Amino acid sequence: MRRSIALLLGVAALTTLAVVGIVTLTRPGPAAIAKGQPVPNVAGTTIDGQSFDLSAYRGHPVVINFWQPSCVPCRTEFPLLVAKAKEHAADGLVIVGVLTGDGPEAARAFTAQYGATWPTVVDPGSRIKASYNDVAQPQSYFVDRSGNLRSIQIGEVQDKDFERQYGLITGAS
Repeated sequence: MRRSIALLLGVAALTTLAVVGIVTLTRPGPAAIAKGQPVPNVAGTTIDGQSFDLSAYRGHPVVINFWQPSCVPCRTEFPLLVAKAKEHAADGLVIVGVLTGDGPEAARAFTAQYGATWPTVVDPGSRIKASYNDVAQPQSYFVDRSGNLRSIQIGEVQDKDFERQYGLITGAS
């Protein structure tokens, strides 16, 4: 009798897990941002306590970088972003960080260590991350001067990748 009850409970548990799994996998998530379409606004407070609103940078080429200091590929990529910010400053390039996972204190120390001067927005509750359908860190969105998405880089961006995608948002390619 105990064996039958245990078997029945086991089958019920597996059935429940299967149903939950199917519902989770088939539930629509946030819509992916389509290339050529406007990106969601990034607004909030930076790691330095300043207000930030991406819409103020319309007319500039923008790279939105989702990152966190504890992410090894983010750490490897960061010096390249610092160099590209300087290299393309005359073009009006704006880099915007979106902090995911780690706290502002760690991010402030990290950006100071590398001399990064761009704003990094804190994302409590992962609201911005969800609106961009961000799946990994680092992940970068290349946005043209009109505020439209031109390219997405999932994972660490390399120099040649950056330049190719930067050309898409400035019309240089």
